[in-house]
Amino acid sequence: MAKTNKTPRAKLPPGIGKVLKRLHYPLDVILLCVRWYVAYSLSLRNLEEMMAERGVEVDHSSVHRRVIKLVPLFEKAFRGHKRPVGRSWRMDETYVKVKGQWKFLYRAVDKAGNTVDFLLRARRDKAAARRCFEKAIDWNGEPEVVTIDRSGANLAALEAINAERQTPIRIRRNKYLNNVVEQDHRAVKRIIRPMMGFKYFRCARIILSGIKIMHMIRKGQLNDDGSARTVADQFYSLMI
Repeated sequence: MAKTNKTPRAKLPPGIGKVLKRLHYPLDVILLCVRWYVAYSLSLRNLEEMMAERGVEVDHSSVHRRVIKLVPLFEKAFRGHKRPVGRSWRMDETYVKVKGQWKFLYRAVDKAGNTVDFLLRARRDKAAARRCFEKAIDWNGEPEVVTIDRSGANLAALEAINAERQTPIRIRRNKYLNNVVEQDHRAVKRIIRPMMGFKYFRCARIILSGIKIMHMIRKGQLNDDGSARTVADQFYSLMI
C-alpha cells in the first residue's frame, strides 16, 4: 500500500487539501485506489471488493468521485515533469464509447513510442484533429515531421496549421510507419475494457488522462531525480 499516510495534510500541495476536504478514508487508501483504477484492468466494484478483503470498506462510488477530483491534479503535476519528446511524431485516433456512442481519442507518439499528447473529442473531423495538433505543439514544441494515415481530416488539419507558419511541418502519409501509435492504443483499450464504457464525456476525459499518465510513467517519461523508484512511487511523488 502507498506509504502516504504519514504525510501531514498541511504539507500537501496547493489544491489537494481542498479536494480532500472532509475525506472519510485515509489518504493512502484513496491514492492507492486511484492508482489501481488507472493502472490496471479493474472496475470500480473490483476495487471495492479488493479493499474489503484488506479490511477497508470503500464504496465504489466514492472511489469514482475521488478519481474525478484527483486525476486532474496528477495530470497538471505530471506535465510539469514530463521528459521532452522527439520531433518526429506519429498521429492517429482510436474509438472510445461514451454514453453508448463512439467518441474519438486522438493520440500522438514520437518515433521511439513516447507519448507526445492525447485529446478526447466528440467528433472525428478537421477541427478535432487541429485542436489535438495545436495542444501537442503548445506542450511539446514544434515537430519536424508528422506521420499520419490516410485520414483526410488529419491532413486537412495539418495543412491548415502549415498555412499559418513560416516553416511548415513536413507531412508524411504512411500507414505502416504509424504502427507504433496503433500498437500503443492497446495499452489504453486494455485498461478501459472492464469499465464497460463511460457515462459522461467529462469523466471519460479525466479517467483517460489518468490512464495515459500511468502509461507514460511506465515508459519512463517522468523526469524525476534519477533515483531507481518504482512506477507506484513515481505516481505518488506527483501528489506528495
